[in-house]
Amino acid sequence: MIRVGLGYDKHVLTEGRKLILGGVVLPFEKGEDGHSDGDVLLHAITDALLGAAGLGDIGSYFPPSDPKWKDADSAMLLKKCWDDVRNAGWVLGNLDCVIALEKPKFLPFRDQVRESIAKILEVSKEQIFVKAKTGEKLGDIGQGRAVEVWSVCLLEAEN
Repeated sequence: MIRVGLGYDKHVLTEGRKLILGGVVLPFEKGEDGHSDGDVLLHAITDALLGAAGLGDIGSYFPPSDPKWKDADSAMLLKKCWDDVRNAGWVLGNLDCVIALEKPKFLPFRDQVRESIAKILEVSKEQIFVKAKTGEKLGDIGQGRAVEVWSVCLLEAEN
């Protein structure tokens, strides 16, 4: 049996925060404004994995209304959810992600981000792919006010 999961997240970019994508800090003057550390890429991945496994979503696991999760490390949140997905009998086939971000350019960081995600999930880097698109100067993304991510995963029943 196989299942597909789709994850999505979007955060406002603001000064005074770190820009973290896939557990990697990218040098930039703005970062994600979020309850946790704001890593939109790891949040979208978490939702894709949980959705494919039928286990809920990141908000049900870590409610933003709970101060316990303020500034939480998104890698730790993903790891906790991934452990539950694996314990439910699923293994990762692959993960594909699209980041919508005007600046900074993502390509120089892609390999590092793929390696970081693979390390968190304890899978091969070849199972992970991440690419970025700009907003072509249009809307919140194009004007540099936000970052958003779509993530899709394929889970396979372990047997």
